[in-house]
Amino acid sequence: MKLFLDDERPTPAGWHRVYWPSEAIRLLDAGGVTELSLDHDLGDEARGTGYDVIVWIEEAVALRGFMPPVIVIQSANPSAAENMQAGVQAIERFMRERSIHRDVRA
Repeated sequence: MKLFLDDERPTPAGWHRVYWPSEAIRLLDAGGVTELSLDHDLGDEARGTGYDVIVWIEEAVALRGFMPPVIVIQSANPSAAENMQAGVQAIERFMRERSIHRDVRA
């Protein structure tokens, strides 16, 4: 499944749209998400932002061996997009390090 988290942009063909981080996290946790496109500002910060999804993925990768999907950031908020991209890079680094450790033990 290709998962699209956004409150305003049109949903690309072939993508499943959600509006809130909790919806995205529920689907990620259930498995089967192959690609994830995230906006940051979703119109109600009390319900969360796209960054909350990045934080959940980082924790799931570190603590549970979660295999993250391909992640694309589409936020028009430059500083938020930068923070989210830094999170994606941290996830990618952790995945590389975990792969190295697996190879060493094999």
